[in-house]
Amino acid sequence: MTTPIDAEEPTGAAIRKTEPYPEGVHTTEAPAGHPAQLQPWRTHTANPSAPPHTPAPQPVSHTPTPPAVPHTSTPPVPATTPTPPVPPHIAASTTTPAPAAPAPVQPPAVPTAHPAPASPGATQQVFAELLAAVMKVDQVAADAHFFDDLGANSLTMAHFCARVRKQPDLPSVSMKDIYRYTTVRSLAQALAGSEPAQTAAAPAAEASGDAGTVVPAVVPAGTRRYVLCGAAQLLIFLGYSWLTGLVTAHGYHWVSDGSGIVDVYRRAVVFGGAVFVGMCLFPIAAKWILVGRWTAREFPLWGLTYLRFWTVRVLLRANPMGLFVGNPLHVLYLRALGAKIGRRVTILSRRVPVCTDLLTVGDGTVIRREAFIHCYRAYAGRIQTGPVTLGRDVYVGEHTVLDIHTAIGDGAQLGHASALQRGEAIPSGQRWHGSPAQRTEVDHVRVAPAQCGTLRRAAYAVGTLLQTLLVAVPLGVGGVYMLFSGVPALADRLAPGVEDITSPTLYTDALLLSLALFSGLVVTGLLVMFTVPRLLNLTVKPDRVYPLYGFHYSVHRAITRLTNIKFFAWLCGDSSYIVHYLRCLGYDLSKVEQTGSNFGTAVQHETPYHVSVGSGTMVADGLSIINADYSSSSFRVSRVSIGSHNFLGNFIVYPSGGRTGDNCLLATKVMVPLDGEIREGVGLLGSPPFEIPRTVERDTRFDHLRSGDELRRRLAAKNRHNLRTMGIWLFIRWLHFFLLTVLGLATLERYDAVGQLMIAGYVVLSLALSAGYFILVERCLTRFRPLEPRLCSIYDPYFWWHERLWKVPDTYLALFNGTPFKGLVWRLVGVRVGRRLFDDGCTLTERTLTAIGDDCTLNAASKIQCHSQEDGTFKSDHSTIGAGCTLGTGALVHYGVTMGDGAVLAADSFLMKGEEVPPLAYWAGNPATAPAGPRAR
Repeated sequence: MTTPIDAEEPTGAAIRKTEPYPEGVHTTEAPAGHPAQLQPWRTHTANPSAPPHTPAPQPVSHTPTPPAVPHTSTPPVPATTPTPPVPPHIAASTTTPAPAAPAPVQPPAVPTAHPAPASPGATQQVFAELLAAVMKVDQVAADAHFFDDLGANSLTMAHFCARVRKQPDLPSVSMKDIYRYTTVRSLAQALAGSEPAQTAAAPAAEASGDAGTVVPAVVPAGTRRYVLCGAAQLLIFLGYSWLTGLVTAHGYHWVSDGSGIVDVYRRAVVFGGAVFVGMCLFPIAAKWILVGRWTAREFPLWGLTYLRFWTVRVLLRANPMGLFVGNPLHVLYLRALGAKIGRRVTILSRRVPVCTDLLTVGDGTVIRREAFIHCYRAYAGRIQTGPVTLGRDVYVGEHTVLDIHTAIGDGAQLGHASALQRGEAIPSGQRWHGSPAQRTEVDHVRVAPAQCGTLRRAAYAVGTLLQTLLVAVPLGVGGVYMLFSGVPALADRLAPGVEDITSPTLYTDALLLSLALFSGLVVTGLLVMFTVPRLLNLTVKPDRVYPLYGFHYSVHRAITRLTNIKFFAWLCGDSSYIVHYLRCLGYDLSKVEQTGSNFGTAVQHETPYHVSVGSGTMVADGLSIINADYSSSSFRVSRVSIGSHNFLGNFIVYPSGGRTGDNCLLATKVMVPLDGEIREGVGLLGSPPFEIPRTVERDTRFDHLRSGDELRRRLAAKNRHNLRTMGIWLFIRWLHFFLLTVLGLATLERYDAVGQLMIAGYVVLSLALSAGYFILVERCLTRFRPLEPRLCSIYDPYFWWHERLWKVPDTYLALFNGTPFKGLVWRLVGVRVGRRLFDDGCTLTERTLTAIGDDCTLNAASKIQCHSQEDGTFKSDHSTIGAGCTLGTGALVHYGVTMGDGAVLAADSFLMKGEEVPPLAYWAGNPATAPAGPRAR
């Protein structure tokens, strides 16, 4: 019998929920066992017997706001509706609270009235006094330019904004205001008449949530429920490992009983195909049995409903259908999971939606890589599920985030590095970009359509499936058999009467085997990566339109996969050797001005043979180069050209046609403009971008180290240090491989005695060994001491050592996402983390500089980065996330940041360095600010 997931609610307790929608909502009570109905403001009578009502997201006004209009902090109420009652905080969902459960995070007392904003003259005077105090000078002239005359920088001005927000009689100031109005006088005049800053920060009783709702208080789950959920997750993992061992043991025996190569191949096809199909069908069966049909609702973390949700999510993300992203088979798979997807849909994102029944995609829609459409989010200690609706012929760009209850109309577009917050919708035919998104005229569909009918799509799907079942899978299964039977050391291990685990022979065999396999894989990988894609590239011509799902499409995807092997970029990144590596791949790097840190460890592209980077350009990390354009029926590769003497910060998506030239600073998480004049000699910040100073005084203090004999001396020293780092990390990775080999040979030694239990034990122990090994490596590198904030040159030996820390592998962390064990792992690597942490896939770059309070909620792909590199300057500092805070999907927190208790950072937002978020405030955008109600478009 199939049970919908919203059937489970606590018995005997009324449920109070807050569901923000574009028009706002009020809260209604529902009897136990029935979810509360969410009504628009114009509705005042809840009908418990009525079916659930989910209004479609509505577009907000599209009238642009003039630059001089200040932000307001209370969302306006529609004129046709009465002012709604303020929704209370989410109540606990238990019959009686657990005796040991901690109290929810409560807002501070809210004053009944705020002083009126001061006159422009008085505001100007107070602004000048506060800025002088921040800059530690006697006075600041009213017409002095913040950056050119005073020598301030973004960190200084962020501290100034934080001080302003703490004054009850001053208007709220954001970093965008600082860059727009660059003197005390112009800033005071522009913000004259704005509401006081404290109004924007007032929690609970003041509007400060997404789409104009309140930020709910977090009702912490009891520690007992937290521990029991973790124990249940561990048992599920152990059971799945045992099932894996059982199938593997019987299958290997059956394949090895074959007589001759042909018989072994036939058995490998049958067994491998059965396992492949079973692993694909198992998540579908589990979803319909455990959940039924997903509905829009919310439920607390760490309960039984969450356990079912987590089980389905893990199975979906662990199945082999991820190999078919960009293939019509992937669309069919999502349909089998309940998604409503039309014809001619192209999905290139590997971010598989979890609540698939809530996803609707119309005909001819294109979803690019790294688009987050999960149809759920974690928010204030609860999981919220909601629909995402994409109409016909929709285009969703690279590195986008679509929160729940969002919609894009027919023929509409959402550009790269953009986001739709909860309740937002793009009307049909319109083009939006930015975070939060706003109207634009940029057309992101830049390739003409081609003939790509149903027959072509079906043939491509069948062909790739047969290739997988008849070639790839049998080679994998048969390769294991040939390895076990052809290598004497492994053959001896399978024979009876082998040595004990303490025998030196076992370790000698493991040493020789691991050295041969590890070195062979590294050398073979380099040879294949530098040769095969070059040959394939001869068949794909730039600026030529090709239909999807054909020979050229397959070649293009093969080039992308073969040239984006993370191991080699990880090994060579943050050193002079990354330049040689990228050149061998096919990058055109002109005449390189070597800095020793020209590129980071995370550089991605779609084809390396159409990328050119100008001389003197540096890239921090996380660069994603988009040099392929797609429609629903065609694709085309084009050249991406990045100018000379640029600096690109972290996590930048650079598309073909980017309108930046020479000597630009592209700040962290900035959207690269695709329209307007070519920007040169300026900095760009935000999404959509706006101009900021290219450099400030602080960034030039180490320029004397970047030229002449001093540069040559320090660069040579850095190269020697980086070469040692590469050697150390090759040894560390090989040692990890050696330990897994020892564990594998020991498992084979006892295989006949215990059988499939040994295989299951190997799976569990290898994962535990990997986690413990890399935790120990990281702690040893830091000498079991926390990092300290630093401001230094990239030619300081401290920075070289810090770069070494960034190379510690962290892929093992994904295993613990959504479990109580993630908090334990963070503590082991030095994070100051509170109790009952929910982490769905957050990245922490400097663990010992990060502090996270109790009952925090961290969504997938969120990041806390406690450092910044700008040209030749490195800066790191502490960041503190208060108790009960929420970081949305794809949100980024920079260094020197403080988030007050219960604060929320919305999806895809960028909280700049030095910012201070008040308790229980809701901030959104890139750069993040407290939104002023419904945003004008």
